[in-house]
Amino acid sequence: MNLSSRLAVRLMRTSALGVSIAIAAVSAPAFAQDTATADDSGSAEIVVTAQGRSQLLSDVPVAISAVSAETLQNSGANDIRQLNQVAPSLLVSSTGSEANGSARIRGIGTVGDNPGLESSVPVFIDGVYRSRSGIGLNELGEIERVEVQRGPQGTLGGRNSSAGLISIYSKKPDFQFGANGEVTYGNYDYWRIAGGVTGPITDTIAARLDGVWVKRNGFYKDTTNNTDVNNRDRYFLRGQILFEPSDALSVRLIADYTYRDEKCCAATYIDNSVNPTIGNLNNPSAPNAPPTGTTNNIVRVLTDLGQPLGAFSQGYARDISVSAGRSFAGQTKDYGFSGQIDWDLGAAKLTSITGYREYRSGQAGDLDYGAVDILYRAESKDAYRQFHTFTQEVRLQGEAFDGKLDWLVGGFYANEKLTVRDNLRFGDDYGRIAACRFITGVAPLSPLYSPNSPSCIIPGVGPAAIVGALGAAVGNDVVAGLAALDGISDRGSINDVYRQNDRNWALFTHNIFHITDKLDFTFGVRYTNDRKKFSASFTNDNTACQTIQNLLSDDLLNASATIRAVAGGVIGLGCQGNSTAELDGVSINDKRSEDEWTGTAILSYKPIDDLMVYASFARGYKAGGFNLDRSALKNPIQVVGGVPTTTFAAAGGAQALVGNLQFDPELVNSYELGAKYSTGPFGLGLTFFRSDFKNFQLNTFNGSVFIVQTVNGCSADLAGGDRDQSKFTGAPNYNPAAATTGACAADDVGYGVRTEGFELETSLVPMRDFRMTAGLTYARTKYRSNLVGNKSGSPLDQALRNLPGNNLSNAPELVATGSVTWTPEIGNSGLTGLVYIDGRMTSDYNTGSDLFPQKAQDGYALFNARLGVRGPDEKWGIELWAQNIFNKQYAQVAFNSPFQEGATSATAAFADPQYPGGRQIFSQFLAEPRTYGVTLRGKF
Repeated sequence: MNLSSRLAVRLMRTSALGVSIAIAAVSAPAFAQDTATADDSGSAEIVVTAQGRSQLLSDVPVAISAVSAETLQNSGANDIRQLNQVAPSLLVSSTGSEANGSARIRGIGTVGDNPGLESSVPVFIDGVYRSRSGIGLNELGEIERVEVQRGPQGTLGGRNSSAGLISIYSKKPDFQFGANGEVTYGNYDYWRIAGGVTGPITDTIAARLDGVWVKRNGFYKDTTNNTDVNNRDRYFLRGQILFEPSDALSVRLIADYTYRDEKCCAATYIDNSVNPTIGNLNNPSAPNAPPTGTTNNIVRVLTDLGQPLGAFSQGYARDISVSAGRSFAGQTKDYGFSGQIDWDLGAAKLTSITGYREYRSGQAGDLDYGAVDILYRAESKDAYRQFHTFTQEVRLQGEAFDGKLDWLVGGFYANEKLTVRDNLRFGDDYGRIAACRFITGVAPLSPLYSPNSPSCIIPGVGPAAIVGALGAAVGNDVVAGLAALDGISDRGSINDVYRQNDRNWALFTHNIFHITDKLDFTFGVRYTNDRKKFSASFTNDNTACQTIQNLLSDDLLNASATIRAVAGGVIGLGCQGNSTAELDGVSINDKRSEDEWTGTAILSYKPIDDLMVYASFARGYKAGGFNLDRSALKNPIQVVGGVPTTTFAAAGGAQALVGNLQFDPELVNSYELGAKYSTGPFGLGLTFFRSDFKNFQLNTFNGSVFIVQTVNGCSADLAGGDRDQSKFTGAPNYNPAAATTGACAADDVGYGVRTEGFELETSLVPMRDFRMTAGLTYARTKYRSNLVGNKSGSPLDQALRNLPGNNLSNAPELVATGSVTWTPEIGNSGLTGLVYIDGRMTSDYNTGSDLFPQKAQDGYALFNARLGVRGPDEKWGIELWAQNIFNKQYAQVAFNSPFQEGATSATAAFADPQYPGGRQIFSQFLAEPRTYGVTLRGKF
């Protein structure tokens, strides 16, 4: 029996049973997810294209959620973040920049704000690949459905994905005239106006135009600059043409444009009312005294230089600390064109999807997230990240052997040009806070502390005391080095430029063998070739770094450990992140290429028409690449030939170090066992899964620089070598040789991350106007107990010592979702009501990729609701709505406050295990508060 015949029989069978709705696709993820769904009339079950062809959702032997248009409307979803409420295995969040928001499935996703890392969960809109998943945080317009595929997609899906993918399908033009519109008003002066019109132009051509305009005040208040942050000010337009000259040929052309002019993204300090493990971190030390076991010198310095002390104890309050004149302003433009041709050739069907996208986002920021001006990115038309992406996918599919074989072959090509221009600079107060941080952190020097004096030391007395303590030769160098450090004010990058050209092509086949009427075997394989060319050019005016290096580099060889530590401390503070004028005018380049075989194999069986069971294997892949961050080129103090050096010249020059920016491709082997049951008003889906990730790409901010490592496991026992550290001498895991421990023989290196568990989803429609859904995901997404930093077995970075044996960040073990929709008739007037509520309950998890305890988030529950009245045939409607009804406060991500770490502890206080960051203080990006409002809708 061919595909169209099987589909028709299935639809006829459903209608014959008189099923009005097979499951609650209209109320929640077509939890339909793994079960069939029909509309209110019972005319059609939900159809998805997850396997490259149209199939009933209940017949697809893969883990997939299909979220209907009405579900998106009821849940208030305007971008992919709101999918969290209806898809328990999915978590979408945005942090320091909405341009690089992250999607995770089963606890796996791309971590951090670095455009050099591709998405583990890519986003496709109308079949066109979007370069990074954060691009899906734009308005979506009128949507037909959203498909969330879970697990690696190793054969289809345009670009490879290692954790899953999100496919968004907009509503097509219609050959019947129609129009729709809505106006929404809510708290925070929220306005959203959306509308669309569609209809025929000729008998063979139809068109559609959709638009959205949104404006809202920000959730944060910047009293210093009298503005609000995390606001909304955006619009979206999409036009379509559908040409159908015959039943065999369809051509769909789409053009869209999005513009955003918004301020994002603010953060607040974490205190012990938010996370008890903060303990005494936010207590300032006494003036002119070293920090104690219950105080922190960096808080003393910050408050003395202008940071309000109340900011360190404000809980979830949304008053933010910002330096005068600094801004979070940003502009984003996202536009493109695509064309899809579907041509039935008789013996086969040809599908061609061509897309061209341009995306450009510039985002300023007060990146220390405090009132003291330490680090910033200025608003500038010359500071942005930009993608120019061309993609072409061609698929040919058909049937053979009297319908026994449903075959598909295809190819994919992408050419992506990425440009990042950056002007990241130390703020006006950086030099002073760095000098004060140093002075207050060294016990013998703390009595010399004078925050309003040059070099942060008492004039006359301070320099003399340093020279007396260290000797004339070294002391004078240190005094001069401190003066140079203190002088760093508004210095750093002027306009660094990173460029990457990624050319990716693939050939694939995906075939379904109908062994019997009940037993199918699906086999797919894909060959991918990926080539990246990288270049960067730097402009930098931090000449103080070179001055400090010239003064103190020779002291790194001094016989005195104290002198070596003092010299190293001043050099590190003056040259943070390789911000040095030595790189001014320097260019580097590199290239890499890789090819990979991936694929899938699925055996599915239907013992009865309403039940399907299946077992599958998939191998997935995410390309390697380049870390677009100069700080990864080298450490401030680099050992060359056994000798500590500080300059790029001593290490052979920046070009000789460019290989340090590369990272390997991420690979995953995944196994699933699943069952789907769908009959009448009840549907049930159950999936057991296990996925093992090798070269897991991790991006972590340690308070000074971003660290990119490809995490792997070691089958040999490392005896704690991946958990020790050489920084805190009073901690139980202190090891002075920690930098050299934790290596693994290359032959013993294997997967480093495993996610395993189950997903349970159910839906019930006991009557025509009442629908319920529920979902539960249990996922143990953990690092192995013995970890290394790359496939060669090199030691894990000490900043990641909390990873071994623990759950990944943003990977709660338990997530439950549910929804109820009731649409009762109101008398005989044709009016109907709407009562909708959904909820998501999440267990505890850690939001920081280094898993520091201060970044832990307690479990919570979120609920949304909508009440309304709708006219006959839903020609009009009025709805009251609320999101996060109970105003649950929580952090999306917690992170090390940049360059705000206090003195290194030499005792058990402020050290592992409770304080792996020492006296580092922390900030957080808060989730959205409660919002509510009213929506008026109309259509004809």
